[in-house]
Amino acid sequence: MARLNFILILMALACALSVVAANHRARKLFSELEAVQKHMRDLDVEFGQLQLEQSTVAAHVRVEKLARDKLGMRQPAPGQVISVDAAPAR
Repeated sequence: MARLNFILILMALACALSVVAANHRARKLFSELEAVQKHMRDLDVEFGQLQLEQSTVAAHVRVEKLARDKLGMRQPAPGQVISVDAAPAR
């Protein structure tokens, strides 16, 4: 009888230790999940900022102003414009 009680106590102790280990692992994984979600939110904010910056940089008015001021480009005279029609696909 004492031997059976000893075996049952050992089994109960092993179960208790496995519950503690599982809880610890679950808390650690939850902490990692929160860190990854925060990183994802930070990346979303950065992506939004980059999209806004791209739209500002690529604005037609800004490109035209840079072409005129920095590159010295200008609109061609009407006689200098040549229109080319694409050949129909066969």
